[in-house]
Amino acid sequence: MLRLPRFRMIEPTTWTAAATLLREHGAGASDVAGGTPSVPVMLVAGGTDLFPNMKRRQFTPQVLVSLGRVSDAREISNGTGLRIAAGATLTEIATHPTVRAKYAALAQAAGVISTPQLRNMGTIGGNLCLDTRCNWYDQSLFWRTAEGYCMKTHPSVVCRVAPSSARCLAVASADTVPALIALGAKVTVENADGRRELDLAELYREDGIRYLAIGRDDVVVSVTLPDATGWRSTYLKLRDRNSFDFPIAGVAAAVRLDGGKVSEARIAITALASRPVAVDAKALVGTKLDDEAIAAAADAVHKAARPMDNTSGTISQRKRAARVFTERALRSLRDA
Repeated sequence: MLRLPRFRMIEPTTWTAAATLLREHGAGASDVAGGTPSVPVMLVAGGTDLFPNMKRRQFTPQVLVSLGRVSDAREISNGTGLRIAAGATLTEIATHPTVRAKYAALAQAAGVISTPQLRNMGTIGGNLCLDTRCNWYDQSLFWRTAEGYCMKTHPSVVCRVAPSSARCLAVASADTVPALIALGAKVTVENADGRRELDLAELYREDGIRYLAIGRDDVVVSVTLPDATGWRSTYLKLRDRNSFDFPIAGVAAAVRLDGGKVSEARIAITALASRPVAVDAKALVGTKLDDEAIAAAADAVHKAARPMDNTSGTISQRKRAARVFTERALRSLRDA
């Protein structure tokens, strides 16, 4: 049986207090520390990914700052668009009537994450900050001790997937992120110095170790979606076991129709690189989503997909799935 390491839990009641606690316990200083297990303090919301990682000793924080008692952490509110607090559960998002009616890609993405029990615990903020994955990294400490470490936990060691690589190639696999990028989402982040708003895609960088472009002392507070009038969206996901697995390829697409023609379009993919990737969808603009336009967009996605041999499924299978799922997604939006 794998057991959690010893840690201390602190439960603030505001986002500001949570951000302050991170700074006080050295989260900012750990931005320059080597190796992920050395992080002294971490945030926890639902814990559906963090606690298993701690059991495998991928992380061994001495302090956890829990967001479970933050007063408005699960709020979903209407405005010009939609604001979703970071503590809203995946089940709440997948079943919310406004999300289902206007932001279908997000409802679909949240609804295919893991199992019902874990969706009841897992949060949107946790999914946005989901750790990158790799067949070598996602093993027990016993396994990694026997087989050898990798650069994600020991920076002086080579990448076991591509030994000549100068960076970690662990793969991003959050389902809600491409859906939110396709929907034009922004994210509000807070640290001890104040709040700021970013385009969601700015949250990520192409690095399996430091995959978030924000600091370890930053707290994701909420996600804001723009008005969805005229937009259609969808999300499709390939996984080994269709009942609960992480994606090995995922495609989100959103189009805005004006007079039967596409006036705006966005496509984003996940599980095909160390960060979610927004793909140029200009081939769709001005068309009626005819087969030629869809094929051109699918070609762009196929070119942008760069899977590595670090998760289940073959490289060729996952790259081909990116094209096929893009075609399916766009046809479904055309026929909706």
